[in-house]
Amino acid sequence: MLEKIDLSKKADKETCRQVMEQEGERLARLQRECKAAGIPVMIVFEGMGAAGKGVQINRLIQALDPRGFSVYASNSSSEEERMRPFLWRFWIKTPANGRIAIFDRSWYRSVQADRFDGITKEEDLAGAYQDILSFEKQLTDGGTVIIKLFLYISKEEQKKRFQKLDDSKETSWRVTKQDWKRNKEYDTYLKINEEMLENTDTDAAPWTIIEATDKDYAAMKIRSTVAQRLAYELERRKAAAQKDGGAPEVRPDNRFKNGVLSGVDLSKTLTREEYKNELSHLQKKLEKLHSELYRLRIPVVLCFEGWDAGGKGGAIKRLTSHLDPRGYQVNPTASPNDIERVHHYLWRFWNNMPKAGHIAIFDRTWYGRVMVERIEGFCTEAEWKRAYQEINEMEAHMANFGTVILKFWMHIDKDEQERRFHERMENPAKQWKITDEDWRNREKWDQYETAVDEMLVRTSTTYAPWIVVEGNSKYYARVKVLRCVVEALEEKIKKAESAT
Repeated sequence: MLEKIDLSKKADKETCRQVMEQEGERLARLQRECKAAGIPVMIVFEGMGAAGKGVQINRLIQALDPRGFSVYASNSSSEEERMRPFLWRFWIKTPANGRIAIFDRSWYRSVQADRFDGITKEEDLAGAYQDILSFEKQLTDGGTVIIKLFLYISKEEQKKRFQKLDDSKETSWRVTKQDWKRNKEYDTYLKINEEMLENTDTDAAPWTIIEATDKDYAAMKIRSTVAQRLAYELERRKAAAQKDGGAPEVRPDNRFKNGVLSGVDLSKTLTREEYKNELSHLQKKLEKLHSELYRLRIPVVLCFEGWDAGGKGGAIKRLTSHLDPRGYQVNPTASPNDIERVHHYLWRFWNNMPKAGHIAIFDRTWYGRVMVERIEGFCTEAEWKRAYQEINEMEAHMANFGTVILKFWMHIDKDEQERRFHERMENPAKQWKITDEDWRNREKWDQYETAVDEMLVRTSTTYAPWIVVEGNSKYYARVKVLRCVVEALEEKIKKAESAT
């Protein structure tokens, strides 16, 4: 592919001045329109070393309002980043609606420089490409515009630029031994980049090759490419908005629903004495396991969903009582705030993912997308249907990093819920736990049950299983949660130790 690119293209100074001025005015207008339309934009600069990414980013942003964009340089991973899944560092930098994020190198490092350096092994390459494609698809499906630019120069031009940088005291630090190695093995590195372009060039996030030998020509093409893409995306959204509301929702035939919850035995219980003995035993085990998790740098994600008054808080309290508070974080999930609402729905959860050796506990989770948001109409049918795959892919990425993921559905029947609601209303210390919304949600019990059944079937995986907890007995439910966590951690620690 790349060998057919004509790298001799040039622009004279006057043509460059005129085009840059004209496209700059258009780009400034389009930035304002994207902001008004709430369209998030990501612009990715990749390419060969010394191709001029920094220079070209600077020339591009001269046309933009600096209040509306951020620039991120993605160099080698920091210690903090290495302790989390690879995509975490990019998820937390995804732009809010109406803003632009510009990346000087990006998530492509894993299949580009890291592959050349032997950090990404050949056997891991397919998974790395799948992670990238899933990441970009989730963002573009959610409305983000991704513009990917690959700056290309020849081996001879690269060598000349490296030498010029190396000869100056002020810039020699910018040329590393790895840079010279990539120049020496230019053909090998070029092939790696060609494979990257071929495997990740999609309709939603296509690559544009920038002939970067002449810096003025490259600047013109970049500014024109970005402006053209933003204009296209704005027009596409306007045309879509003028169309009718689309196909009606297909209602499932409840005669053939999966019925996971209807088969749960809610009569399971424990005596108070059994509960106290089991609880003490499991909490002591968990205390020791927590230290082992930190020693082996194993991250853990525990998710709690369930009916209102289903016992999530009580289970979490017993789970954390013997944990070192420096090594875990409980994340209660409420309705998204103004900042969270203008990001992709998964953004706020990525911000709270644990680093290696730590535990993140979520009291309600990203599964709100396929439950409350689905039922209350806070997202479209297409969005919640798409979410099953998006969630599975996110959890797979975490699991591939080594994260233990357990998801608990705290299940009670409708009568038990009503009893607990009345108990809360009659107890001044617990009245804050009950709201009018809780009572309203009871009216939609059947709709929620259908949504939960589908969620459990479509998102319970080998790497992130759902565990339905029989919760009519609080004693039984709390012990089951602790036992499942202890068993999962023991198994993970055993595997980690045998691998060392």
